[in-house]
Amino acid sequence: MVVVAGVQAIAWLIGPAFMALIVVIAVAPVQGWLRRRGWPGWATTIVIVLLVYAILIALALGIIISVARLATELPQYASRAQGLVSSATAELAKWGVGPEQLHQAASSLDLGKLAGVLGSLLGGIAGLAYNLVFLLALLLFLSIESGGVGDRLASIAADRPRITEALGHFAWGTRQYLLVTTVFGFIVAVLDSIALAILSIPLPITWGLLAFITNYIPNIGFIIGVVPPALLGLLTGGPQLMVVVIVVYCVLNFVIQSLIQPRFIGDAVGLSVTVTFLALVFWAWLLGPLGAILAIPLTLLVKALLVDIDPQARWANALLRASPKEPDPAAPPKKRRRRRRDRDESAVDLSTVPT
Repeated sequence: MVVVAGVQAIAWLIGPAFMALIVVIAVAPVQGWLRRRGWPGWATTIVIVLLVYAILIALALGIIISVARLATELPQYASRAQGLVSSATAELAKWGVGPEQLHQAASSLDLGKLAGVLGSLLGGIAGLAYNLVFLLALLLFLSIESGGVGDRLASIAADRPRITEALGHFAWGTRQYLLVTTVFGFIVAVLDSIALAILSIPLPITWGLLAFITNYIPNIGFIIGVVPPALLGLLTGGPQLMVVVIVVYCVLNFVIQSLIQPRFIGDAVGLSVTVTFLALVFWAWLLGPLGAILAIPLTLLVKALLVDIDPQARWANALLRASPKEPDPAAPPKKRRRRRRDRDESAVDLSTVPT
């Protein structure tokens, strides 16, 4: 509890630092590929720095532009929202709901207040400059030092080989998770944007970007992504259009995120649905919204440091995995095959023992 309280107290530092680490881990294979092609170390470092900066700046610009367009668009639907609230309160009055409760509900559902909140959010973007500079500095330093990670791990392996193995699996699992989540998030974002454009929902690209970002939030990311376009569907086309938007999102996201994506991501993450949901709630409480996005990589790191490095704690993998029959994801494939072969040979030896 003392450690958790300390982490929560410096969440402003741990969240950006871990995000920078994850970004560098994600693009590290590019540096290895360039070195195998004969590029010098300084050139690969420059490429990595430019790549991570391009990713971060593109994402930040997309979010800022989307919030600005949303703050500009929302006031146009204020009168429509008030009309819907009035009709809803009139309908509830027929069912015996008191006028005081109706008045309080109607006053709380003011779209103009939401637009004011978004306007203040835009005004506070300048206050994020310090955090952005801090994150860019972290990315710069980590990118420069990423070239010596191999030597550092080799030094650790000389004394603690299991730690090196666990950290290597954490990096591999994180890259696999980010790759699969990014690819499927891009597919979901494109399909959602096309569907919303066909349905004439305002700002379809903005909601596609939101669907892409919320795809990194396990279990409940889809719910967060569907709420804004569904509300705009209600304001522009009434309840029927809102239902259509929800159905389209459910079909697209259920097929891609619930049926196809888990088949590709299960081997890399090796965590059950219950564990991922609890991890989401815990890291979001501990580090805020950034903790919700980084919940899976953070859980993989904690698992690597507390479970994978200790042979006596490997039993916990049976409780963390989606199925206890799955192979231990922390064990390299060769070791898994070797252990399976050893078990088969042991079975053969036992069968030949005379009774």
